[in-house]
Amino acid sequence: MESCPSVKNILVLDSEGKRVAVKYYSDDWPSLSSKQAFEKSVFAKTHKTSARTEAEIVMFDSYIVVYKFIQDLHFFVTGGDDENELILASVLQGFSEAVDLLLRNKVHKKTALENLDLIFLCLDEIVDGGIVLETDAKAIVEKLSGHGLEGSGSITEQTISNALATAREHFARSIFS
Repeated sequence: MESCPSVKNILVLDSEGKRVAVKYYSDDWPSLSSKQAFEKSVFAKTHKTSARTEAEIVMFDSYIVVYKFIQDLHFFVTGGDDENELILASVLQGFSEAVDLLLRNKVHKKTALENLDLIFLCLDEIVDGGIVLETDAKAIVEKLSGHGLEGSGSITEQTISNALATAREHFARSIFS
């Protein structure tokens, strides 16, 4: 029986291999030190490649890692060795394009750090608990903005109000359950 496509982690590292935004969906790396060691190893193996125009795929420690570089940011999506590379590549493509749209074509470390909340919300829209939910960048950005790319108000204001509304809803459900 086939299972749902799953992702082990999504990483955004800077040009020196340091964390910008990371999210792990698997217990394959139980400690912070094991996660950082994995990130350092993946970066060391891939940083000299030219994955600027298209995504590259590499097998690494029995994982499939799909990666792409945009400016000074390195995007990685990791899956198990039995995972479909095309699905991992579509997750990477959707995530990197959504980040590009959210940051208004200014994908740099400084801009990413200033908008880290949007990047993590973007991650949450793409993958939940390792299960791939969405890979279309425009659909992801529309969900985050609430009104599409041309909606009123800034994306940050809209995502904060969406997050607050969701939190209120979950809180109310937990109280009345």
